[in-house]
Amino acid sequence: MRYPIAIEPGNASTAWGVVVPDLPGCFSAGDTLEEALVQAEDAVVAWIETALDAGQEIPAPSHIEALRAAHLELEGWMWALVKIDPAVLDDTVERVNISLPRRVLRRLDARARSAGETRSGFIARMAVEEHA
Repeated sequence: MRYPIAIEPGNASTAWGVVVPDLPGCFSAGDTLEEALVQAEDAVVAWIETALDAGQEIPAPSHIEALRAAHLELEGWMWALVKIDPAVLDDTVERVNISLPRRVLRRLDARARSAGETRSGFIARMAVEEHA
């Protein structure tokens, strides 16, 4: 999947700015063009993960020409695409095997029970809440 980005050129005293028009509030920057592109990929992944965790829909990428026509405020900016691994959107449940000390496992199970959750559900919720 490739999301279009608009890039505001930087110079010796200002960073290169990046906006992802398809993802409201998603932006990044970098001291160089290359850094700005890497940061843009990270920003898109973080935006998508946050939206998925909140149960929100992920907008499909638009065509650059449609975005250029719709966002006249970005006139003079460069446009590019950032590639996002589709696995970021994959919510397929996967069975995993982990090893924990028994004392830790007992604590984990006790906390899951007190929260009214399964061990797996508790671990997943804790990981999502930690990320947020």
